[in-house]
Amino acid sequence: MSKRYLLFNKPYNVVCQFSQTVPNRLTLKHFIDVPGVYAVGRLDQDSEGLLLLTNDGRLQHQLTDPKFHHPKTYLVQVEGIPTPQALEQLRRGVTLNFKGVPYRTLPAQVKQIELTIPDRVPPIRYRAHIPTAWLEITLTEGKNRQIRRMTAHVGFPTLRLIRIKIGHLCLDRLQPGEWRELSFTELKSLIKLNHLT
Repeated sequence: MSKRYLLFNKPYNVVCQFSQTVPNRLTLKHFIDVPGVYAVGRLDQDSEGLLLLTNDGRLQHQLTDPKFHHPKTYLVQVEGIPTPQALEQLRRGVTLNFKGVPYRTLPAQVKQIELTIPDRVPPIRYRAHIPTAWLEITLTEGKNRQIRRMTAHVGFPTLRLIRIKIGHLCLDRLQPGEWRELSFTELKSLIKLNHLT
């Protein structure tokens, strides 16, 4: 079987797997009809954005093993306007509990940005008296619901989360629910970065 490498823009409320025991829940199979591919990592059901799928087990391992520290970049809409102190906390790392064990997150790249993008369907909750802000956050790790937990920890809960980059792979013009094969250049760079020649 030939190796396949797909980029998918996962919409909100889609489960990041091909099978589901809950009736009427959208899964990857509702969008991608390519046998044998699996998601590299995951996005929560309430998160959106870039997902890489492949049947290349070696690459999948390289990209999901925490020791390789592959960067992933997210657009994060938070409730409130983060203070400089809160942003610095996120940059330096915060201590969270994962399964009852304290864990200090690795340093992250965090900046507040101006952004106008189409509303999500359904839209986020709206509160006229509470402003929102967009952050761009790049992590080199991926604990369960890490960004949501990090922003809540510093007092600015996440309302919307969109992954836009995995390493050098970008969401670009891929619309929610659309997928495409990696270009030759993207694949060549991905293989080179992961020493999979």
